[in-house]
Amino acid sequence: MALRPAYLSADERREVTVETVINLAAEQNPADITTGAIAKRMGVTQGALFRHFPSKDAILQAVMEWVSDRLLMRIENAISEAGSPLNALEAAFTAHIEFICEHPGVPRMLFGELQRAEQTVAKRMAHTLIQRYGERLERLVEEGKERGELAMTLDDKAAVTLFIGTIQGLVMQSLIAGDVERIRASAPGTFALYRRAVEAAR
Repeated sequence: MALRPAYLSADERREVTVETVINLAAEQNPADITTGAIAKRMGVTQGALFRHFPSKDAILQAVMEWVSDRLLMRIENAISEAGSPLNALEAAFTAHIEFICEHPGVPRMLFGELQRAEQTVAKRMAHTLIQRYGERLERLVEEGKERGELAMTLDDKAAVTLFIGTIQGLVMQSLIAGDVERIRASAPGTFALYRRAVEAAR
């Protein structure tokens, strides 16, 4: 791991904290990550950590903001470079898979937040991320139907649910196997099945 400068701006220190939490989440149960463990991994005191975040929940909120901004930006960039709605769906699928492979702690944190019984800011943000992602995919599905690439009888919401659920299934299998790289290997064949399920008959 590259060494970081000893003196960072407040924004840089917050980003390093977020990256540290995501890295720790790839190694252990996110619920067990303490502020002490975060500070130790960063090589700072808990007091220094709390100068940038008033609480652990504030750190989790920053993590969810980071995940939402970067994942949705990556998805949007992938979609913008695709030549058609169906290709855009595949590009979004691939971009999402690559994001997970690069940040394996992210799905563990998302699953962890969504399983919490209490309503937290981070949990609400996770719900919002899924909602915004789904709305973007639904627009793609509608456009695909208008352009004759997707079956006109396709249920838009079901197509979106299947898309997101397929990725979640791949993630869950990788977590059980303890091997995130299997997602990358399984993704092309899995999307091929999804494609056949939604595309218009030729």
